Amino acid sequence: MSDDAAPWLIVGLGNPGPEYAGNRHNIGFMVADLMAERIRGKFKAHKARAQVVEGRIGPPGPANRRVVLAKPMTYMNLSGGPVTALRDFYKVPTERIVAVHDELDIDYPTLRLKLGGGDNGHNGLKSMTKSLGPDYHRVRCGIGRPPGRMQVADFVLKDFSSTERKELDWFVDRAADAVECLISEGLERAQSAYNT
Repeated sequence: MSDDAAPWLIVGLGNPGPEYAGNRHNIGFMVADLMAERIRGKFKAHKARAQVVEGRIGPPGPANRRVVLAKPMTYMNLSGGPVTALRDFYKVPTERIVAVHDELDIDYPTLRLKLGGGDNGHNGLKSMTKSLGPDYHRVRCGIGRPPGRMQVADFVLKDFSSTERKELDWFVDRAADAVECLISEGLERAQSAYNT
């Protein structure tokens, strides 16, 4: 399979289970769910310990891309295993992998897209980088820093506040748009449109 025929693997990072569904740490899952809805796909269990949806994104023609949306079903800090298994199964080059994740060092609701880089203490990225190396795309969804003395771990595992929830649908929608733009039009175009 030539690289051109290889799909893009879009990984929403989060923790499985209803008790985590609304957490800040699960914004990656929220974006993956919305993208699945857009392509009218349903997540199905995959042997790679992930849920996946296969489909196409983008306008008809050369910008139309084959994609695999994935939600690892291990906990966040073990995301690298399922992502590596999916990469091997679908024969995806690392530069066609996109991680969608929460980012503490960016204010809510701000997006930033980049290729490669460190993990910034994010356990999902740490696990992915350990398995894949750093050269995959990231769509970083800003959640801001915890208020006062709240521990980071407590903050990311809390649901979005009622004030934040007013903008959450818009934010998730915009993040999904950014992923689609990255895949159809490339990183520079997506950065200039969505990096705020």
